[in-house]
Amino acid sequence: MASRKKTIPTILNADELLDKAFGRSVKISKQGEDRLDGKRRTTVARIASSGDILHGTLVKYVKAFPSMEKREEFLMELLDTVVGLDKLKKSLSAMSWASARCAYLSREYARRAKASQSADQLERTKREYFGRTSSIIEQIRADIDFVAKAREAFKKIPALEMHLPTMVVAGCPNVGKSQLVEKISTARPKIAPYPFTTQGISVGHFQSGYRRLQVIDTPGLLDREFEERNAIERQAVLALKYLADVIVFVIDPSETSGYTMQEQMNLLESTKKAFPGVTMIEVENKSDLKRTRSKRLKISALNNEGMEELMSLVIEELSKSPKWSDETQLSPKP
Repeated sequence: MASRKKTIPTILNADELLDKAFGRSVKISKQGEDRLDGKRRTTVARIASSGDILHGTLVKYVKAFPSMEKREEFLMELLDTVVGLDKLKKSLSAMSWASARCAYLSREYARRAKASQSADQLERTKREYFGRTSSIIEQIRADIDFVAKAREAFKKIPALEMHLPTMVVAGCPNVGKSQLVEKISTARPKIAPYPFTTQGISVGHFQSGYRRLQVIDTPGLLDREFEERNAIERQAVLALKYLADVIVFVIDPSETSGYTMQEQMNLLESTKKAFPGVTMIEVENKSDLKRTRSKRLKISALNNEGMEELMSLVIEELSKSPKWSDETQLSPKP
């Protein structure tokens, strides 16, 4: 199954939410048997309307977020990395509480308004209702702001297709990973920076016959334990952990990337230990700058040297993935 991402509506801040609810309600006017009855019916309708808007809007926000169950572990871990699931759960829970509280206050004060016997009593009831409701929304102001921020984070996470055979490109920064991905993709990969970072993974696709395959360019990994890595690096590790059928590990023997061969070899070894079950193809890029005597495949993403051989190896390995037999990843015939 492909990862499905819900569309989360724009989150109004506390002031905008109150303006929406109260602004619409003041436009309501009802006729009655007499002046007092008309005012009573108008007040009841305004209270009910504003309560419905507040309750319905908050419920819509909460339900728009994905379930926090770990059925899609990659998405959940990724959200935890860039947002913080515990805080998101707490804020969504606060909004659920507020929605229920607004609904209760709306019912209670509508009942009081119906029982009011004077215009002054109606006015006091209305003011008290609006005051208490405003206080509820004010209590969750920070939660609304956080959920809005989380919504922006969630919106920027690319819709990774979990059912597609996937090649993940890894290696130190500046070794030519992005250029490699751009060369092999049928179209330029869409760069999709994750929120709260300056970089992000990019996702592209390429074809093998009518079969659609996925390629992911990870941010540069550094040779550190997962807990010590920053948010960008953790995204790359998660991509390898959950998505990779084949890892193409790119090495820059010219060291123009700014990383020595020893540093790159250290990262290669730690990556092998971290993902022992994933097939790894080691390639030396920038063959136009430097060629070594190693047995690794030599490529140049700049001038296409060795690219055809590399992709033959990649497709051969991807064809061994259980995902390969999934007919849902076949592209339609023209």
